[in-house]
Amino acid sequence: MSKEYKNLFQDFTFKSGVHVRNRLMMPPMTTFSADENDFVSDEELAYYEERANGVGTIITACAYVSDNGKGFEGQMSIAGDETIGRLRALSDVIHEGGAKGIVQLYHGGRLAVPHLTPGGETVSASAVVPLSDRGFYSIDQTPRALETEEVYEIIEDFAQAARRSIEAGFDGVELHGATGYLLQQFVSPHSNLRTDEFQDRHLFALKLIEAVKQVVAEHAVKPFMVGYRFSPEEPETPGITMKETFEFLDALIETDALDYLHMAATDAWSPARRGVDSEKSRTELIAGHVDGRLPVIGVGSILTARDASAVLEKGGMDFAAVGRALVVDPKWVDKIRDGEEEAIIDHLTEHDRTKAVIPAPLWKHIMEVEGWFPVKRNADIMK
Repeated sequence: MSKEYKNLFQDFTFKSGVHVRNRLMMPPMTTFSADENDFVSDEELAYYEERANGVGTIITACAYVSDNGKGFEGQMSIAGDETIGRLRALSDVIHEGGAKGIVQLYHGGRLAVPHLTPGGETVSASAVVPLSDRGFYSIDQTPRALETEEVYEIIEDFAQAARRSIEAGFDGVELHGATGYLLQQFVSPHSNLRTDEFQDRHLFALKLIEAVKQVVAEHAVKPFMVGYRFSPEEPETPGITMKETFEFLDALIETDALDYLHMAATDAWSPARRGVDSEKSRTELIAGHVDGRLPVIGVGSILTARDASAVLEKGGMDFAAVGRALVVDPKWVDKIRDGEEEAIIDHLTEHDRTKAVIPAPLWKHIMEVEGWFPVKRNADIMK
């Protein structure tokens, strides 16, 4: 490999004792491809197996922990013990490739899809309508504010999902506190208007981490890590600012219960919206504030080895998460490791689904959502 990229292939041992072979991660990306029971499908097993030989860690697509938290067609469930068998099959294929496997635990809250939830009801910290344009579904339904005891029930759902992850043989869980979903809805001044104890906007996350760590202490028989994903800012007004994120990260770090933090961003080098007076990127600001107290994963349009290396060196991150580039070319990491960067495939064609080992439902979205992935269509190739 090029000396320039040696930083990508340094191993690392997390506080929990989980050891990974390099600093490259596959981030959680929705596949829409669970089977009719919301169990891990054969297509998903093949998709992850193809990508497990290079990265040090795979964080799975988000798995919903409660039936009223489902956010996507074809989303895998971790809401009952009946899911463990197929989850174990997934952890096995990840481990066979030499990577560590982490399950991302999720509840959609007010961004759950009504036709996928019991009775079509959505729930949240408060009865505040979400922004309508969010991802693959436009949700404009007013959620029902959770009762205090229901909040504790969802915390227990996350804890039991962590237990299932342990029993399925995974190496950790990531709590999905980003992208406007339920955990973030409690942190946000836009969506949390509560008057009970959870008006403390950090409390839900802190109690959740405590519950999950208790399960890990009781059930894990090998090193098992817990990470937290967060969005550094919100577009809403009022909404989470960078200053508030710094305060929240301090609270997360002070629990002394996490192995890493994972920033959610579409562009690693985008500047802060508000809450801090700086021309630095969000990546640099977050890394500077955390200042080595926990490992941080950077993400956002990392398409080349140079992009990934820059996130570590210039951005100050400890890990780089490679998303779409790894979907397009499952051998992306292998080619960089072997000094064959020029052989990396940087786009898909309409005929590449089988070669790239992409599940049919995910492929359908890739073909239909213009600009989501780099796709050269027949008409473009013929020009």
